Amino acid sequence: MGISAKSLGIDKLDVEERLQLMGEIWDSVSEETGDLSLSSEMKEELDKRLAAADATPEASVPWEDVKKRVIGRISK
Repeated sequence: MGISAKSLGIDKLDVEERLQLMGEIWDSVSEETGDLSLSSEMKEELDKRLAAADATPEASVPWEDVKKRVIGRISK
């Protein structure tokens, strides 16, 4: 049997705990993979998005607001 959220008991964690665990897993993968280079297309897209964000800072939503909204949707 493969590893799953259920076999590890992750499905029993509340939403906040699962989101925290996702972040920790992401960080551990990032540490192991080291410096992953971006393709020129990816860099160009990121530069474009950064420029758009800088041009319209009022369009940004703070992370805490986004997180509350997502958790609210999941909890319904």
